[in-house]
Amino acid sequence: MPETPAPDAVRLVDLRETPLEVDEVLTALGDVESGGLTVFIGRVRNHDHGRDVTGLEYSAHPTALDALRRVCASVAEEYDVHGVAAVHRVGRLEIGDIAVVVATTAAHRGDAFSASRALIDTLKSEVPIWKHQRFADGTTEWVGTP
Repeated sequence: MPETPAPDAVRLVDLRETPLEVDEVLTALGDVESGGLTVFIGRVRNHDHGRDVTGLEYSAHPTALDALRRVCASVAEEYDVHGVAAVHRVGRLEIGDIAVVVATTAAHRGDAFSASRALIDTLKSEVPIWKHQRFADGTTEWVGTP
């Protein structure tokens, strides 16, 4: 746990309907103090539990952006990181589209890996974003709804 978390460690947090750009996240986390930068990119895959997925739509509760900010701030406080970024897409996505990008920077790789894993895992469990999958057989399924 960092003794004094950087007040400006949370560098980029957003939900958007437009395609996500990994370079934007990398630029937001650019600094000379960090020896480790880890990035997780979540993409829309063509299957789920043995079923063919043709696409999906993400919906976010009106409080989702605030929840995402809290998650990022919590990771910045709990881990010895220099920077934190998280951007999630909402709206209609197709196979291969980037759905989420999370990243952290730290002096050392171990801290960056641990923080990024916590960031994506906590985002998935605490931020009210729901996935509506479309399957090849014409059926649909909601994932992550309360």
